[in-house]
Amino acid sequence: MKKIILTTLNSRFTHTSIALRYLFANLAELRDDALIQEFTINDAMQSVAQKLLSHNPQIIGIGVYIWNVKEVYELIHIIKKVSPATKIILGGPEVSHEPFRVNLDLADFIIQGEGDVAFYELCKNILYSSEPKEKIIKMTMPSLKNIALPYRYYSDDDIKNRYIYVEASRGCPFECEFCLSSMDEKVRAFDIQTLLEEFELLWQRGARNFKFIDRTFNLNIKTASTLLDFFLNKDQNEPYFAHFEVVPDHFPQSLKSKIASFKDGALQLEIGIQTLNPEIAKNISRVLNLPKIKENILFLENETHAHIHLDLIVGLPGETLESFGKNLDELVSLSSCEIQIGILKKLSGTYINRHDIEHGMIYSDIPPYDVLQTSKLSFEQIGIMKRFSRFWDLTNNSGNFKQSVKLIWQDDSVFKSFYDFGLWMYEQTDSTWQISLQRLGELLFRYLCEIKKLSPEFVANVMIEDMMRLEGRVVPHYLKKYASIPSNSAKKGTSGFNKRQQ
Repeated sequence: MKKIILTTLNSRFTHTSIALRYLFANLAELRDDALIQEFTINDAMQSVAQKLLSHNPQIIGIGVYIWNVKEVYELIHIIKKVSPATKIILGGPEVSHEPFRVNLDLADFIIQGEGDVAFYELCKNILYSSEPKEKIIKMTMPSLKNIALPYRYYSDDDIKNRYIYVEASRGCPFECEFCLSSMDEKVRAFDIQTLLEEFELLWQRGARNFKFIDRTFNLNIKTASTLLDFFLNKDQNEPYFAHFEVVPDHFPQSLKSKIASFKDGALQLEIGIQTLNPEIAKNISRVLNLPKIKENILFLENETHAHIHLDLIVGLPGETLESFGKNLDELVSLSSCEIQIGILKKLSGTYINRHDIEHGMIYSDIPPYDVLQTSKLSFEQIGIMKRFSRFWDLTNNSGNFKQSVKLIWQDDSVFKSFYDFGLWMYEQTDSTWQISLQRLGELLFRYLCEIKKLSPEFVANVMIEDMMRLEGRVVPHYLKKYASIPSNSAKKGTSGFNKRQQ
């Protein structure tokens, strides 16, 4: 039996919650009476509740995020029905800012802000003293020097099968109005030597997939260089994967040299571009140094083996489809990397709401709070772009059709060509989900042959080259009669953590 259960609903099994491990690490003398239990949003909530209550806990702490808040509502409802005396404490980004757009009234307490120490104090009061009268507890930022680190509480199973989330700093210096990180007062850094000792222990235990959650990894070049050296100093014959979110216009030569030293498949850099339109960037208080951004993307593309992940957002205040299309066309001209196309969301606490009247911004109040319509984009156009994003992810970003997807646009506008492809795909599928790789490939083949009027033999050869890059794949039936299996040697697949880098 445990008095305290720490839990959350991750979006995927391969994810872990660093937040739960911070709370656990800082429970001090209560740690022996606490347990971490993680689930996913796809689990049945009654089963989750049964597993949590099987320990007969007095307190259940739940991490709440945009991707799990609806399921958390259901989970709280069940727990309180069958065990009303169990105290439920909520924390996390989704409850740290108001208004709450999902009814969480059944929770007993809500910690707003960084709860590393606050959760311990609240549990101690509930168990041994007197409960606070206030339901909502607003926290100031704790000193990072006083926080126990969480890394020893990743289990062996976590290390073997899941991402290990780590951080070297908290906060973001930028003020992008759509982002919760812009609410932080400043960037605060953990002691780098202490971190390196913890990371080394993880490495010795077998951890090889490190995902840094810092919003601005390369803000402090000295720290960034030290962390990159940590990986470069390891045996380079040992496969590993390190992910960093970087500022696109801050790559001094010293950092470039280190990034260029990483072998293929070892380093992933996520770069939040969001828009390349200076006027739109100004609308959302985003700093945009276009010459440096382009220079650094070209460097990463042409002089490194890093896997690059760029972000663009549909629906920003004042941005038209034409403007977004130019953004996409330019990024594709600079890099062959993964481009994640997201839909603008209105998160509680952010300043994006100041544009609601001027730019006719209408959002859903149901998670994930996507924009539904703007003065520049109709409801129908945003729906088309949501499907565009999904089909783009399935074809361009998946890595399954690296060269054949380019046949959709060839020398024409990437955006306009893929827009037409997306419309055609939706006519065929009436869905953007549960489309098998076999069917997806067959539809792409049909489109290229029937709509783009390309030679079936030519298309088949390009698609087979794409598909047979990995060992173990077989030529699908719809291509066999047009082409023979290529003679080049196929690669062995890497781990599922970085399979898109093939």
